[in-house]
Amino acid sequence: MANPTATGADTPLLERLNQESAFGDTATEAGLVDLANKLAPLIQGRRFHNIVDLLSLASDGVDMADDAMIQKMMTSYEDLVSNLWMLSNAARFASNEATRQPVPSRLGLLRAAGDEDVRRGLNFALQFLAVLGRQTAPRLDDA
Repeated sequence: MANPTATGADTPLLERLNQESAFGDTATEAGLVDLANKLAPLIQGRRFHNIVDLLSLASDGVDMADDAMIQKMMTSYEDLVSNLWMLSNAARFASNEATRQPVPSRLGLLRAAGDEDVRRGLNFALQFLAVLGRQTAPRLDDA
């Protein structure tokens, strides 16, 4: 076991910090006092614990992230971005087309439904709305 006198363990921590490190600098000391004053309400209200827990969660996430998980996350991100880009382009194109052309009559809308792309889009919209309706329907458990 090391001799406490040789390691300086018999002197107070603050005194050792002042002697052996940059903490002895007056600007550093003033900065630490400011930081302590800002941290005091968080520590007193036990909210600083939440920050430590959040850092621990982030650290666990970094530890758990392996190459396969990163690749899966990147693939999901790329899929999301490409789908959002496609949706944005479709909305922009449809908006431009709608402003360029006159408002169709009811019969014109029926004629437009003869186009296979229009029918495919309407089918997608109806399927999407059906899923939304299914998810918002009242459940028997809730009654």
